[in-house]
Amino acid sequence: MNKKDILITGGTGFIGYHLAKKCLKFKWNVTSLSTKKPKKKRKLNHVKYIICDVSNNKQLIKKIKSNYDYVVNLAGYVDHSHKKKTMKSHFVGCKNLSLFFLNSKITKFIQIGSSIEYGKKLSPQYENKNNYQKTFSFYGKAKLLSTKLLLNLYAKFNFPAVIIRLYLVYGPNQDTNRVIPITVSNAIKNKKFDCSDGLQIRDFTYIDDVIDAIIKTLKKKNLSGEIINIGSGDPITIRSVILKICNIVGSGKPQFGNIQLRKDEIRSLYPSVLKAKKLLNWKSKIKLNLGLKRTVNYYRRKNG
Repeated sequence: MNKKDILITGGTGFIGYHLAKKCLKFKWNVTSLSTKKPKKKRKLNHVKYIICDVSNNKQLIKKIKSNYDYVVNLAGYVDHSHKKKTMKSHFVGCKNLSLFFLNSKITKFIQIGSSIEYGKKLSPQYENKNNYQKTFSFYGKAKLLSTKLLLNLYAKFNFPAVIIRLYLVYGPNQDTNRVIPITVSNAIKNKKFDCSDGLQIRDFTYIDDVIDAIIKTLKKKNLSGEIINIGSGDPITIRSVILKICNIVGSGKPQFGNIQLRKDEIRSLYPSVLKAKKLLNWKSKIKLNLGLKRTVNYYRRKNG
């Protein structure tokens, strides 16, 4: 494959870092765009880092060029409790980016969507462009508006947008405020830690599998206008995941039932992954036990 130029917005985040790392292995020219410099643990040699807020159109036009082959949009404010910032960074950012590249030479614009776009639709969730659910969070609304905008740009101008909807992604170097890093940290320290009842059913996908799916989407032709779920295809309760981690570590004292579930918490949230298999010839390869072992080993080395 020829050398490519790729722009990764949100390139200093968990998924962006791993994607940039993979693209460097292909000897691609990688540009990361984010609001902050990368943390030391996520700084990569040979990546061009640009500090820019995608929701600020003037800043965007000034700071980036339009001659990339690929754009992967992972940008977005991570604290979803702040409504205005969430809408600006996710929807306005996506709008600015897509309009900036509308008449450019890019061959693929991947929008990283979310399972939250399905609202309370029953699992397994299938991709259906016309079956919009009322999503209950501002984050979900921002992501769904972004999807609608991109499908509209595809329909009107043949804009090469593809929406990848992710479920729960985990692995080394993840931010520590997520369920798996929190559990690993407490288990390694053999601490008591509060949990919900843990009976929510979720889908966890190892980071390497997610990056593989993104790369396959970039390389595959004739995907414009598609929405594709990416998940392991193996739904599991959060309780089981927590217990697996404690078992791998050999310690940890989860206190199930000490945290009340949110009123709007969805009990069962997992995808159909048939479309990913059909269109991308992709399926998750790293089973949960192996992925958790790799993740635990990473945190042990880091804290060792």
